[in-house]
Amino acid sequence: MNHFVSAADLTRERALHLFRVAGALKQRWKSGSRGAPLAGRTMALIFEKPSLRTRVTLEVGIIQLGGRAVHLAGQEIGMGSRESVPDVARNLSRWVDGIAARVYAHDTVETLARHATIPVINGLSDFEHPCQALADYFTLWERGIDVAAMRLAWIGDGNNVCHSLLLLGALLGTTLTAACPSGYEPDARVQAAVRRLGGRLTITHDPREAATGADVLYTDVWISMGQEGERERRLEAFARYQVNETLVGFAKPSALVMHCLPAHRGEEISDAVLDGSRSIVLDQAENRLHAQKAIILELLGGSLDDA
Repeated sequence: MNHFVSAADLTRERALHLFRVAGALKQRWKSGSRGAPLAGRTMALIFEKPSLRTRVTLEVGIIQLGGRAVHLAGQEIGMGSRESVPDVARNLSRWVDGIAARVYAHDTVETLARHATIPVINGLSDFEHPCQALADYFTLWERGIDVAAMRLAWIGDGNNVCHSLLLLGALLGTTLTAACPSGYEPDARVQAAVRRLGGRLTITHDPREAATGADVLYTDVWISMGQEGERERRLEAFARYQVNETLVGFAKPSALVMHCLPAHRGEEISDAVLDGSRSIVLDQAENRLHAQKAIILELLGGSLDDA
């Protein structure tokens, strides 16, 4: 694995390996171990989009591993306008040891990876969010859940987070259902890739059908960054897709509720569910740090023995 641009860059074995590394890193940090396996290493963090979880967890992650981060706002470097994406990749390759990029166009992070001679991590694009998916499945795995035997129901927009969850779920053997309004289903290329990977995927327009018997209910915002002009149309289209106590009642009694955050309370999810006992959203957020540390350690060639 030279880069982490898509969830499909992993294999089942590599994903499980990263879970074990993330678990070890988390346990060691909480026990007070302060190793520095990436001492002297530096990562460039390129952010075209606003961020809380991704920026903090990537920056703190490299610091906890003994390295340093350089934050580059999109407007500061003008990637693709002031300077071409290949030139940014080639220059950064001479100065730093890795790049993490949160961008609009997925092609941007793919182009960075094509032209960089150092590892590139996709911290979110309009098409995928693989770091989120890895942290999410790690969150379930560390609870002792057999991800190959569970059923995950996605409720809402077939967006970038959905794409990565479906791709990684296919690799892990998870049974997947996505309930989306007509016209908002996961991209056809992702659906085809999931099936090529042997994934068990059902697409439906009925959120209750998706929720029935599910082990995990997952939702995300209906209006992502850059879609603000579609707000009224989307609110109307998604009106039946709120994850609330009624919908959760169709899932298994032991079902968990997930959300990648930030949440638009009262839209895609109710306060009672988001703050309820089934919700593991803060566990997901915490594990972004440890899952991404595992990715960084893997890509930058550090040793877990030194962590």
